[in-house]
Amino acid sequence: MSQRKVLFWSIVTALGGFLFGFDTAVISGAEKAIQQLWHLSAVEHGFTISIALIGTVVGAMFGGIPSDRLGRRQTLRWIAVLYLVSAVGAALAPSWVPFMVFRFLGGLGVGASSVTAPLYISEISPAQSRGKLVGLFQFNIVFGILVAYLSNYLLANVGEHSWRLMLGVQAVPSVAFLLFLFRVPESPRWLLLHGRVDEGREVLRIVNPETVDDDVAAILTSQAAAAQQSESLWSPQYRTPVLLAVAFAFFNQVSGINAIIYYAPRIFEMTGLGQGAALLSSAGIGLINFIFTLLGVNVIDRFGRRTLMLVGSVGLIITLGLVARAFYTQHFGTLLVPGLLFGYIAFFAFSQGAVIWVFISEIFPNAVRAKGQALGSSTHWVMATVIAFTFPAFADKLGGGHTFAIFCGMMVLQLIFVWRFMPETKGTSLEGVERTLVMH
Repeated sequence: MSQRKVLFWSIVTALGGFLFGFDTAVISGAEKAIQQLWHLSAVEHGFTISIALIGTVVGAMFGGIPSDRLGRRQTLRWIAVLYLVSAVGAALAPSWVPFMVFRFLGGLGVGASSVTAPLYISEISPAQSRGKLVGLFQFNIVFGILVAYLSNYLLANVGEHSWRLMLGVQAVPSVAFLLFLFRVPESPRWLLLHGRVDEGREVLRIVNPETVDDDVAAILTSQAAAAQQSESLWSPQYRTPVLLAVAFAFFNQVSGINAIIYYAPRIFEMTGLGQGAALLSSAGIGLINFIFTLLGVNVIDRFGRRTLMLVGSVGLIITLGLVARAFYTQHFGTLLVPGLLFGYIAFFAFSQGAVIWVFISEIFPNAVRAKGQALGSSTHWVMATVIAFTFPAFADKLGGGHTFAIFCGMMVLQLIFVWRFMPETKGTSLEGVERTLVMH
């Protein structure tokens, strides 16, 4: 019974990930109609597409503050409201400026949910299934992306205002997310840190009745140790988790993942594929991302975070190296590059995709977990924005060979980082991970 409740709470919270994926991808079906309707210049159009990303960076940077002050659950409710207001507002926007404001609000929701949702799930999950439950968040992101593409396809020919429907349909899962959150309790670790011991104990009793007393004692001991130390994330004892989170988020993006997801049709056309085949290949990327994220999430607690990252890093080095070679030699074959990029996406989804939000949510102590999650998340989003902005210029100036060789070189560095520095956190309580990584 308790396992079912924890699973329900995790699924509800992971809906924030579904909305995150949907909100990020849905604009792809509407962007041309918006450019024509409001006669946007190339610069204005680029700003329109990237305004949500800018909101995401801001939301990720500051998402830890309400999580600490208001609680994880209350912050998630406000995120649901942001998604709802953004969907309805963008769909009904009478002109360009209000549209930009509502898309920015949606971006804030995406950024804040990438901090708060994994944080909440990690704090209510039993140690032995934490990877799978936090991994639901990443699984829902790619599911949201897939549903957005499908929804855009189904609504494309509804009429001249079909783009408004594409954006407005997000209101339905937003309302569901908000209503379901009223059946989710506050994080027990947040309650205990704020002196609400009895309430925290009750939630932990539901999570795991056999270990409730040990869990409460471990959390309070961790809090007592933290009380004697700085609450600043930048104090020396937190150096290891800070470096791990920043490095992990940095490597996630210098793999080139967002460049490949955003610019897949352009990359495929560079290899001589026609536009139709290029678009179809892009849809294939969405499907493979979904399947291999599901696989990674299902085995993360059995094989561990580090094993998935080692396998993934080797796979990414091989696939990116072969793509670079194809560009250098100009031997593309019919489907060589799409095939290699499908392999790349499979390795990425199985490793970095499945592991990132799990690992970052585990490595910080209770006292600074929200701040640490915000640091990892905002590093991820700043790098995502930089890569998305610079990829077309890099590809034009350097060509495909050099660009993919740089991504490949970065994955060699990631392999060294995982091999030498990444600890294994599977099956260990959050307080146990803290004892390993934090210098008390």
